[in-house]
Amino acid sequence: MRVEVMDYYGLTKPLNRAGYYETEHHSQLFKNIRGAIHEGRIIVLYGVVGSGKTVTLRRLQQQLKDENKVTVSRSQAVEKHNIKLNTLMAALFYDLSTGKKIRIPSRSEDRERELQALVKKGKRPVALFIDDAHALKDKALTGIKRLMEVIESDDGCLSVVLAGWPKLRKDLRRPKLEEIGLRTDMFSLDGITGSQREDIKWLLGQCTERQKEGVETLMTADAIDLLASRLRTALQIEWHLTQAFEAGYQSGENPVGAELVETVLSKHLDDMEATITRQGYGLRELVQNLDAKPTEIKALFANQLDPMRASELRDRMRLAGLPI
Repeated sequence: MRVEVMDYYGLTKPLNRAGYYETEHHSQLFKNIRGAIHEGRIIVLYGVVGSGKTVTLRRLQQQLKDENKVTVSRSQAVEKHNIKLNTLMAALFYDLSTGKKIRIPSRSEDRERELQALVKKGKRPVALFIDDAHALKDKALTGIKRLMEVIESDDGCLSVVLAGWPKLRKDLRRPKLEEIGLRTDMFSLDGITGSQREDIKWLLGQCTERQKEGVETLMTADAIDLLASRLRTALQIEWHLTQAFEAGYQSGENPVGAELVETVLSKHLDDMEATITRQGYGLRELVQNLDAKPTEIKALFANQLDPMRASELRDRMRLAGLPI
């Protein structure tokens, strides 16, 4: 958000620097995941695009570090679709090694035995966090399960926390990955669902000098209600609030009202394409899962596909569990 807009509305910091809004859902989620970590489980945290998975992971990691009962490790590799098991093992070596010089054995047998020793030396459970895990290949997922078994065979405890789109949950239910899926605890990050109004008020309160006067001095109650009824994720709320304040500044409107908010709301928020994309299904995934041509998918989204074929594809989407 531009500085002049922030000054006009008395905002002391950008909306994306407000901090972490924790609901009861988040609190219970943290408890459940911490429990699964101590049991040495594979853990999947899944949520739609913009639901706050990355921020939630950071919050959870910080809680574990503060409690000092679990050793936290993170895979920093960006290109998740290229990750192999060796990359994940390297992350563990970096985070578990106490010496200044990190030495990762090149031979598989030596590497796994030294990793066993590192985990055992720490005398507490290890949690490896992998964000954007929906991009991991099947071979990497299978390798994670086998690595956990290797650590467990020497009385160590390794849990792996995978965060990704809802597609990740569905992928792990496939017969091909049954040996992993049946060993996995699945947790849905509903985020702020049901608490959108409270989140908007909290967000504005965190970023304004007018806390004593109330956030209605920035945005009317009707405008807040409208945003809360239309938006589903923290990212959507942050983006639309920014757009509303930018438009309000241009028109000299203070506080921002519902009519102005209506003009900045995306017209395609609830379209089929947008809804499915938030689940992690792009054109390539839909073509593979629905046995359809790219041109058919594009025509379906544009409402230009033959009605009979469109009905057939929608039925296939429902069978696949896609929210349409």
